[in-house]
Amino acid sequence: MKSPKFILAFVLLGLTSCAELQQAVEQLPQTTVTDTDIASGLREALDQGIDKQVSKLAMTDGFFKNEMVKILLPKELQKVDKGLRDIGLGSLADEGLKVLNRAAEDAVSEATPIFVNAVKGITFSDAKNILLGNDNAATQYLMQKTQTELYNKFHPVINNSFAKVGADKIWSNLITKYNAIPFTADVNPDLTDYVTTEALDGVYTMIAVEEKDIRHNFSSRTTDLLKKVFALQD
Repeated sequence: MKSPKFILAFVLLGLTSCAELQQAVEQLPQTTVTDTDIASGLREALDQGIDKQVSKLAMTDGFFKNEMVKILLPKELQKVDKGLRDIGLGSLADEGLKVLNRAAEDAVSEATPIFVNAVKGITFSDAKNILLGNDNAATQYLMQKTQTELYNKFHPVINNSFAKVGADKIWSNLITKYNAIPFTADVNPDLTDYVTTEALDGVYTMIAVEEKDIRHNFSSRTTDLLKKVFALQD
């Protein structure tokens, strides 16, 4: 039979070992970011991008004076712009470009509620994949969820915007003068679809800018939740 001294020593050794084990456990990295945190953090990041970047595009010159998204003539009509400038009609060419960009600026206000609904729909599985994805994974998610609906919203707004500012007359004047230039092939473009697509590209471009900034610039994580969630992908 073991002596009381041996039993006491064994118990003390056991207590010491448990204390050391507990201390070691406490020193291990603790993962306190839940699935709910991740989803909420991504929603917050996207909301920040929408509020900070998309809202700017809806302002006057939001497209026209932003070289990242400024809408130019389609490639096949670049000759129109060049031809007008070559004969001293640069101001007319600028007016034509301004009309395209103003139409896009008018349409962007239609985007926010659609984006908000898409952001609300982010699931836990979506959130994990987006967080650990590439620099524009969240933007790509929004694009997949909203592109068709946004196109259908933008198209009539842009069409109405062209009518509101007399774009038909401006473009008719522009194209008529271009077609009068000797040795040029006549063109008669329908630009509504083109501007709608370009406006969508501009919106997603600016959201991607904000997403990348949040992912790589700690100071852009303006809340504790953003700091906690995006630290996981650093």
